[in-house]
Amino acid sequence: MKRHATAVWQGALKDGAGTLDTQSGALARLPYSFKARFEDESGRSGTNPEELIGAAHAGCFAMQLSHFLAENGTPATRLEAKAEVELVPGTGIVASRLALVGEVPGIDEATFRALADKAKAGCPVSKALGAIEITLDARLA
Repeated sequence: MKRHATAVWQGALKDGAGTLDTQSGALARLPYSFKARFEDESGRSGTNPEELIGAAHAGCFAMQLSHFLAENGTPATRLEAKAEVELVPGTGIVASRLALVGEVPGIDEATFRALADKAKAGCPVSKALGAIEITLDARLA
């Protein structure tokens, strides 16, 4: 299975701008810029690679956990996963912090946590991010 995305950048780093497109069309000419990446903490001026990595990580983790929960006989009603990806200028991406709130009928906290930890370690995006710190804060709703 292969998927692709395309980035088009025009101009220099600080005054240039780009757009992102994905194979699925979910992202189509989505703008990104230096300001969006390094200056605008509100996220209103466009996307950035770290935000997209966060979306990929949260989505992959939630899917992996849903599989483990179903295998356990305790399918989730709802999983809300957030990934906060940290970029340190001059150093690079240093961390992805997963936060999870799960609605899972019939599961105890210890089993939920064990399966969440297993999903954190096993999801393909976590594996791809193996060079950075990955943490998880998981709780039942």
